[in-house]
Amino acid sequence: MCKQTMRKLSRGAYEDMKGFVRVAETLLEVILLTLAYYFAWKFGYGLEYFVYKGKYVLMGIYGVLLYALLLNSECTMFGQLHRLDLVIGQVVSLCLVNFITYWQLCLIGNALLPPSPMLTLTAVQIVIAVILIFVYTSLYHRLYAPHDMLLIYGHRRGVELKVKMDTRKDKYNISALISSDEGLDAIVKEIPKYDAVILNDVPAQLRNDLLKYCYRYRVRTYVSPKLTDIMLRGARNITLFDTPLLLVKGTGLTPAERVCKRAMDIVISAIVLLILSPLMLLIAAAIKLEDGGSVFFRQKRLTRNGVEFDILKFRSMIVDAEKYEGPVLATDNDPRITKVGKIIRPFRLDELPQLINILKGDMSIVGPRPERKVIADEYCKDIPEFAYRLKVRGGLTGYAQIYGKYNTSPYDKLRLDLMYIENYSLLLDVKLMILTIRILFSKESTEGIDKAKENQEKADEILKEMDRDD
Repeated sequence: MCKQTMRKLSRGAYEDMKGFVRVAETLLEVILLTLAYYFAWKFGYGLEYFVYKGKYVLMGIYGVLLYALLLNSECTMFGQLHRLDLVIGQVVSLCLVNFITYWQLCLIGNALLPPSPMLTLTAVQIVIAVILIFVYTSLYHRLYAPHDMLLIYGHRRGVELKVKMDTRKDKYNISALISSDEGLDAIVKEIPKYDAVILNDVPAQLRNDLLKYCYRYRVRTYVSPKLTDIMLRGARNITLFDTPLLLVKGTGLTPAERVCKRAMDIVISAIVLLILSPLMLLIAAAIKLEDGGSVFFRQKRLTRNGVEFDILKFRSMIVDAEKYEGPVLATDNDPRITKVGKIIRPFRLDELPQLINILKGDMSIVGPRPERKVIADEYCKDIPEFAYRLKVRGGLTGYAQIYGKYNTSPYDKLRLDLMYIENYSLLLDVKLMILTIRILFSKESTEGIDKAKENQEKADEILKEMDRDD
């Protein structure tokens, strides 16, 4: 055990360098992008508006703003996210920072400056960013081979996690699986053979014992959280006594958070509606011209405290699509989807009318996706805790929409949405808004229920193969 522990300690120290390497890479990128900004400033706009050392202060502000936005939008996770996700995230961040900076320069210069130097700067910065993303990602994969991992599962459905993680074999390599039914002693004998373990849907007592063992011997451990784990993450520390206490309120957002969130919803939804109104008119005309049916699709949905409201969407299916089949989720290549629907659904453009719902106060920009009462009631039969999502207003985008998929299970949606509620902050809302732009270009996020069935079938095959080996 001692040699195995030392080997893990050595690899653990090497792994701990990942964070330092990422920070160094990000700082180098920010320095290069800020230098590009300086040259655009010097040769594009000249320095007559900016005298003495004030210009260097503004350059520092630019660098700090860019660094903060890159980190907050998760687009410096080289080697962890796909290259395309990193590129999209950095392009969005650069455009946002340069848009803010352009108007800052106009205000300082007391003149409407020509936008061409800033547009050229953005194009040059995007080229630099793309090159660095490919270099950094290649370097990551060269330095850090995927871990050999042991998946410890409880329920047979826990095996589906292997199917999901096998899509990223460049980062995760699940070499073996073992059921929690094997018991603590048998599992502990297997753990030292691997670099890391995953605990998925393991009974509470066994999970606690395994966590203590892995913590003692510094075994890298991934845990699929239970609902109570997520609730504790949002708990407040009470340190008035020598016995630690955690306070779990379970009230959702505080009154102050709700007021600030509502103010942000009103301002942003009004601005976006104004900007996107030409696009929305174009989509409405296309829907009307295709089949002459109604432009909007209205449906009763649940929001905070179980209140029902009429959600608005651009109609992307045939008229009365649920008349014969009832309320069912859309599948891949669903024949009910119209020609216009096939164009607007992948980019979530059918959701744009919900900006009106947000302005009215029915919804928020960020929050759990509003469900139909009949579907929510069905989920609550199997998972009573699904109602916890109603502690906040439903949202146009949210944690489950960004980190999940269309076919994500109700339980996983609940866990993701509960993570959002328990870790809420305005900064988190801003982060999720930025990340929403990234997922618009992600095909994975629109996977239908057919893909979920395929994953279940693959998991069943893995279990059958394990049974044959036994």
